[in-house]
Amino acid sequence: MQLFLAATEWPAIIGAIVLIAVRWIRKGIGPKDILVKTPWHILIFAFSIYVIIYGLHTSGLTDFLVHWLGGAVAHNHFNAIFVMGILLTAMSNLFNNLPSIMIGTLSLQNMGLDTFTMHTAYLATVIGADIGSLLLPMGTLASLIWMHILRKHHIRLTWSQYIKVTIMIIPIGLLISLLCLYVWTGWLFK
Repeated sequence: MQLFLAATEWPAIIGAIVLIAVRWIRKGIGPKDILVKTPWHILIFAFSIYVIIYGLHTSGLTDFLVHWLGGAVAHNHFNAIFVMGILLTAMSNLFNNLPSIMIGTLSLQNMGLDTFTMHTAYLATVIGADIGSLLLPMGTLASLIWMHILRKHHIRLTWSQYIKVTIMIIPIGLLISLLCLYVWTGWLFK
């Protein structure tokens, strides 16, 4: 078992401690209310989704995606962008965007793509996981927390109300973003 944290965790830990200390000094509010007000059920949901996704990875999901989509992604620049962007949109809305980007990245690393295709496909996965994931509230942890805060302040927003707006905006925004990525990378790097 690793006793020390990796170097990437230290800035986050130090930053959190500094922010809590500054808040305590300036506002006189201790860290106890953070523990009380934190929506633990959402954080437990996020952690459990990571466990499930990692289990899917180890049981062959990424191998399946590489086998099923590898040829289409490697075929050309357009396919790489649109296949990965739409795949990550679907996965993000099913599993949440953070674990989905993990599966997308692991899949891309195993597809044996040339550098240009790998980079553009990865950018498309980011677009799919950031824009496409907003289609359903469970697509992003931020949306779930936002809906929790609204409910806590007695502002009623149902999933159907949320989806009525996002279904009109997100698909168009996603397709325009992926098309812009295609045009931009084709113009700039090809």
